Amino acid sequence: MINVTVQNFEAEVIAASMQTPVLVDFWAPWCGPCKSLGPVLEQLETEYAGRFKLVKIDSDQEQQLAAAFGIRSIPTCILLKNGQPVDGFAGALPAGQVRQFLDKHVPSEGALVAEAEVSEAEALIESGDTQAALAKLADALAQDPANDDARADYVRLLIATGAYEEAAATLQEPLAREPRPLRFDALRRWLDAMQFVEKDERGNWPLEQFDAKIADNKRDFDTRFAKAQVLMAEGNWAPAMDELLDIILRDKTWNDEMARKTYVAILELLTPPPPKTAAADGKSAGGIELTGKAAMQEDPQAALLSSYRRKLSMALN
Repeated sequence: MINVTVQNFEAEVIAASMQTPVLVDFWAPWCGPCKSLGPVLEQLETEYAGRFKLVKIDSDQEQQLAAAFGIRSIPTCILLKNGQPVDGFAGALPAGQVRQFLDKHVPSEGALVAEAEVSEAEALIESGDTQAALAKLADALAQDPANDDARADYVRLLIATGAYEEAAATLQEPLAREPRPLRFDALRRWLDAMQFVEKDERGNWPLEQFDAKIADNKRDFDTRFAKAQVLMAEGNWAPAMDELLDIILRDKTWNDEMARKTYVAILELLTPPPPKTAAADGKSAGGIELTGKAAMQEDPQAALLSSYRRKLSMALN
């Protein structure tokens, strides 16, 4: 528990809430209900063992902060995450009700363990130890099956290492959701391309063989799409999108818009993940710093994505 004033509010509440939920208890020394709620909150902070941070603000001494939060009575508790108030309650609630309130917003123990496992996996990937990274990500999912970041990282690494059946099994749950999450749909389409190369005889064709068939019939969309899948499997993303764009320009609705959906999937696969905390430094949802044309030109992948998004927009309009 920390006593907060105007002087340390930014560091102890706003900045801290970027990493851990912060529960702000507005109280006053003369308030009887405040004196009964305070020990309950302090006990729960100990019980939750770092899953949230408790701070106290004396509403008499810090009237500016109380006014900023619109405090009308005390005790009042406000929960902040990522620098923003997300929920609150008024009055001296019993421990059970406060616990129910916290459990709606505070990460579970399993979720915290999973986050640590994901961080360790990222370091292992950087060092080139993919098998250890896979084990860490599998542990993270076991601890917190709702951790979509861990699931996406795990599937991506499974595909990259050729564990296609395990990747398909791990994708089943998110692909059954409505609406289907774009990042998992993108991973499924990348997996489809890898399995196409493995199972379809055209997966072994040289590109010249595809080109010869397409030259005979420029509307041979099945061959064009097969070529795009081969290019995807090889990591030749821009040529794959070029082939898909050719289909879109000729027939936007071919095969239930398969070309457009796969094109969008490639854009998603190439887009950097968002920052883990709320961006306060001018970053886009894709994690690209919004610092003007010069910065964009210095990032070849960002420039590629921007270019191919424009091409798709023009083709569809």
